[in-house]
Amino acid sequence: MEAEVDADDGTFTNISLADDTVDSGSAALHTKQENELFIMNCDIDGDVENQVEMEEKTRFINQVLELQHTLEDLSARVDAVKEENLKLKSENQVLGQYIENLMSASSVFQTTDTKSKRK
Repeated sequence: MEAEVDADDGTFTNISLADDTVDSGSAALHTKQENELFIMNCDIDGDVENQVEMEEKTRFINQVLELQHTLEDLSARVDAVKEENLKLKSENQVLGQYIENLMSASSVFQTTDTKSKRK
């Protein structure tokens, strides 16, 4: 395969599109500099994409961890509220019984039978 020599660099890289027995018209010619730039651009693009993916993963992981901590806090709060609710129910029962006992002991709250008073 023959190729024209570039005035800038003077080097070419032949990339065959077919097997080597085909004439030089079917080969693509690139300078080494172009290939290196292409490879560097691919590496940079790959690095940028990897960096963006890593940043997204890190952000998602942080969000998940934050949500887990929030869920744990909410679960603990629910448990505390349940305990407080049971405690208050128990206190309300005690107070209700106490008030009932006071009312039954006081003559003010006694039911009056009008027939028994008239006799």
